[in-house]
Amino acid sequence: MSSAAAPTLSLPGDPPGGRRAVWVWGIGVAVYFVAIIFRTSLGVAGLDAADRFHVNASALATFSILQLLVYAGMQIPVGLMVDRLGTKKVLTMGAVLFTLGQLGFALSPSYGMALASRALLGCGDAMTFISVLRLGARWFPARRGPLIGQIAALFGMAGNLVSTLLIARALHGLGWTTTFVGSSMAGVVVLVLLLLFLKDHPEGHEPPPVERAGAAYVRGQIADAWREPGTRLGMWVHFTTQFPAMVFLLLWGLPFLVEAQGLSRSVAGELLTLVVLSNMAFGLVYGQIVARHHAARAPLALGTVAATALLWASAVFFPADHAPMWLLIVLCAVLGACGPASMIGFDFARPANPPERQGTASGIVNMGGFIASMTTLFAVGVLLDATGDNYRIAFSSVFVLEAIGVVQILRLGSRAAHREREHHVISRVEAVHVPV
Repeated sequence: MSSAAAPTLSLPGDPPGGRRAVWVWGIGVAVYFVAIIFRTSLGVAGLDAADRFHVNASALATFSILQLLVYAGMQIPVGLMVDRLGTKKVLTMGAVLFTLGQLGFALSPSYGMALASRALLGCGDAMTFISVLRLGARWFPARRGPLIGQIAALFGMAGNLVSTLLIARALHGLGWTTTFVGSSMAGVVVLVLLLLFLKDHPEGHEPPPVERAGAAYVRGQIADAWREPGTRLGMWVHFTTQFPAMVFLLLWGLPFLVEAQGLSRSVAGELLTLVVLSNMAFGLVYGQIVARHHAARAPLALGTVAATALLWASAVFFPADHAPMWLLIVLCAVLGACGPASMIGFDFARPANPPERQGTASGIVNMGGFIASMTTLFAVGVLLDATGDNYRIAFSSVFVLEAIGVVQILRLGSRAAHREREHHVISRVEAVHVPV
């Protein structure tokens, strides 16, 4: 496996893994799976939401922007909460909040109440992924860390698939209220499961007690995590790779394909499904490559950015009125690599931080892509309104953020690599004295 996991072996005894670990971790993944369904349900309901609440493109974008603003703003607090309170408590709070948010969105009679519901959903959603990463670290051997992270993300994309396949069809067959109320019941199911069966860690593998010092502890955790170049590099990798697919799936992909490319809703929905299926396939491939070839992390991330930018530009600026179907298919297939590439960010941060700081570091990394997504969602909405729905101008905002991210990745790469080699040498010395 990847040497990225080596420095995390400082826990007193590696967790055993096994079937029980898979079962307990699977409950956490199920919570994340449902959170993704709720998060991405607006992506297939964007046009319906615009009609229901009588809003323009900017106001429609505010749904997703507010949701992601709350999500991104919660990442460091959630990381600190996971490090301090444990996984079960944080996941329970998350499941309650995102279920109430989805139910509120279903029943909202006004735009303002619908906004508040999406903010509540974003708050609950923010508590899931970092918790699942921490749960995997507590139940599986440290060397499994990169693989466990990719598999969790894979199941998250399966939740996206449910949105593109089931939620979209239910909206047209059952209507808004029935669809969203019915989907919110999935949150109740996973809440019951985690309350009954989820445990923070296996018996005999309790984390060592750590004295807390209030605000000083919080500042120290954040400062120590940020000081590591690997944490900052991971954040910029996540920032640069994730957001094009997130923007496409979360809100603007369906309107772009229907209004700018002249496709029917059903065909556009199939292309969004292709993004999700491609994401799942790339996740398996990228996970294996990174696990076997540690040096491939940066080339994979930068290669994904380059391919995404090339296909995005080719489709958006195609000289005819509509891009050919083959080009849209290739674009959607390449967008599927964005999610797996963003997971590489955690593989930079993981070896840079000790176990007791993993939640905080993961929170910092996870902020990156969602800040970029939030910024782009807003920019696209504003530019569409300002230019009379000119998608070529609006979608060009993607290139600005990609350029910023690439500069930061190149700037931090050598520093993070040098620091990681230092950590690896220390871990190999410790491994002589600590049984693995």
